[in-house]
Amino acid sequence: MNLRNSLILPLALAASIPMFADDGAASIAAGGLVLMGREPRIVMQKEVLQISMHKVIVDYDFRSDSDEDVTTEMAFPIPPYECLIEYFDLSKQGFDDFRLWIDDVPSQFQVETRAFLKDKEYTQLLAGMHIDVATFGHEDSNHISHDIQRLTDLQRKQLERAGLIGGGVGDPNWQVRKKYYWRQTFPAHKIIHIRHEYSPTAGFENSIEYGMGIDSIKSLKDFCIDGRLRTTLQQVAKSREKFAAYFWVDFILTTANTWKTPIEDFTLIVERPHLKEPGTTTLANYVSFCWDGPVTKTDTDHFAAHAVNFVPKKELSIGFFHLEKSVF
Repeated sequence: MNLRNSLILPLALAASIPMFADDGAASIAAGGLVLMGREPRIVMQKEVLQISMHKVIVDYDFRSDSDEDVTTEMAFPIPPYECLIEYFDLSKQGFDDFRLWIDDVPSQFQVETRAFLKDKEYTQLLAGMHIDVATFGHEDSNHISHDIQRLTDLQRKQLERAGLIGGGVGDPNWQVRKKYYWRQTFPAHKIIHIRHEYSPTAGFENSIEYGMGIDSIKSLKDFCIDGRLRTTLQQVAKSREKFAAYFWVDFILTTANTWKTPIEDFTLIVERPHLKEPGTTTLANYVSFCWDGPVTKTDTDHFAAHAVNFVPKKELSIGFFHLEKSVF
């Protein structure tokens, strides 16, 4: 029987989380490794996905069922991104801390970065002017693109006519499409262990607070909130003193379907955070996510969900809720 379960976990606290001045921002969803071409001879024998607020780690055992070695291109694709420096650090948007290990050995990879505007590519034009595409010309927190600032008037006008920069300070308008990729050989009838990790860009909302019922917040439906947590958040929404900031990490599970399906053995491990907001008294923390099946507590800080012959049908969102009371 398939059951939709919500994991609701009271959490202990130790560290700190950032304060946000604005109302919130969406997460940037990434996922697992993909094949650049269909390869039915390679099986994902095992996947262990570990998610916390600050790190995503994925371990795979890939098995070749071929009688000969198979060499193919693998990639870690990331969502296209624009210059939203007021919401996200550019290194976070580009997943610049992506790391790769093959059979427990740190491995090299290539990075492809391309610039588009309305589906037309401008990578060569920008590179020819020595503008770094991925960082929008080394845009800083003051919205100054240093590569654009040093252009000649003729070059700036060319970019303005193309719509790649706006007038005035020359804000970049292009979209970055980026991927990490490498050639991988799978020896005949052997298992290759591949691991990759990166820091996720979590979505956040400042608070569920007085006068704001939880049903009015659309994103909460993705976490299958019910039972005790729903009651707790409803009580917070009625309180004039209590608040509940919430964060979430998205993961694109369906990237696994570029491989021969199903995943023979899949495990999801969620790590509870230790959160504390300055200037408040912490009341509790919770985690909630959707899963078709049981979720078990493996130790004080980790909770696991398991499936065999797993074919992902939808993406995954992990919600982290921080309940607090103002000391002022």
